[in-house]
Amino acid sequence: MACSDPDGILATPVETVRRDRSGKHLRRLVALAVELQAVEVVVGLPRTLADRIGPAAKDAIDLADALAQRIAPTPVRLADERLTTVSAQRSLRQAGIRAKDQRAVIDQAAAVAILQAWLDQRRSTAPAPATGNVADG
Repeated sequence: MACSDPDGILATPVETVRRDRSGKHLRRLVALAVELQAVEVVVGLPRTLADRIGPAAKDAIDLADALAQRIAPTPVRLADERLTTVSAQRSLRQAGIRAKDQRAVIDQAAAVAILQAWLDQRRSTAPAPATGNVADG
């Protein structure tokens, strides 16, 4: 998970929330959205390279729907996350972090990449964002 500053300019890592069958991850995401006072939540949508919706994307859509029901009226958006893990690995490697050590932070780095791309795209095409934190779940 990542969040932005109140002005919606810079994404920063928060924590890695692992999915589990009990729904504990969903409860944690809700708690973080409340704690961070999120004004919007962005969920990564892992479309295939052929721009199709596969099983992972369906899981992300289900997560976004479940999250939206629990944090309404805070909007939950989907954002393309293709190649964000590859991009995050490259950035970590360039920062001198060994592959073995990347495992602990790769999901957070990917969450930052997803949210930062979404913030940048929104800033370039929309009026000024609402103040408050934007979170990536």
